[in-house]
Amino acid sequence: MRAAAALLDLLFPPKCPFCRRVLDAPGVCPACEKSLPWTDEARGLRELPGGLLCAAPLWYEGPVREAVRRFKFRGGVTAAGPLGALIAQAAADRFSGEFDAVTWVPVSAERLRKRGYDQSRLLAERACKLWGAEPEALLRKVRDNPAQSGLESAEARWRNTQGVYQAQGDPAGRRILLIDDVCSTGATLVSAAGTLLTAGAAGVVCAAAAFPRPEGENGGEKGKE
Repeated sequence: MRAAAALLDLLFPPKCPFCRRVLDAPGVCPACEKSLPWTDEARGLRELPGGLLCAAPLWYEGPVREAVRRFKFRGGVTAAGPLGALIAQAAADRFSGEFDAVTWVPVSAERLRKRGYDQSRLLAERACKLWGAEPEALLRKVRDNPAQSGLESAEARWRNTQGVYQAQGDPAGRRILLIDDVCSTGATLVSAAGTLLTAGAAGVVCAAAAFPRPEGENGGEKGKE
């Protein structure tokens, strides 16, 4: 097993998900740790409609946007480890003691077949690995709605997420951490969290890799994920 792992490292060495620099071990390179657009203490926690809270460590711009898009749409699954670790740290910093189960916002069965993986599930698995835990499949997507990235208006995004999730497993009485890749308008997370709460969850908090920076602020751009 060790020989096989060493061969894989030789053939596919770990790279920083943001600058693609080859590293000795999976993670974020020191240069990117210093230069990435990190959210600050005040804005790394966002209140979504209905009072739902979401934490994210990064702004969705520049190398962060490119890394997430590569991970989500172009098969760059090795980014799940570093991104999942950043989500885990943000969740631990903001919601320590506030959740006892972890789940993710799932893709539809059709999109899973096309893409080959569920990016938010990978993020949840990597985050939980750091805690010695396993995420639970507490949601499933029952309708293959259009991708949020193709919708311009916030109103269209909110309509697009209604009625697309169904609870499964046993969310009743649980305090749940819900993980997604990017939180832009919050429509997806609010819809998924609402499904869990309707199924009896005691509470839901959320974490993602990034928020779009508010438009007009230091060149902030509208998030489209």
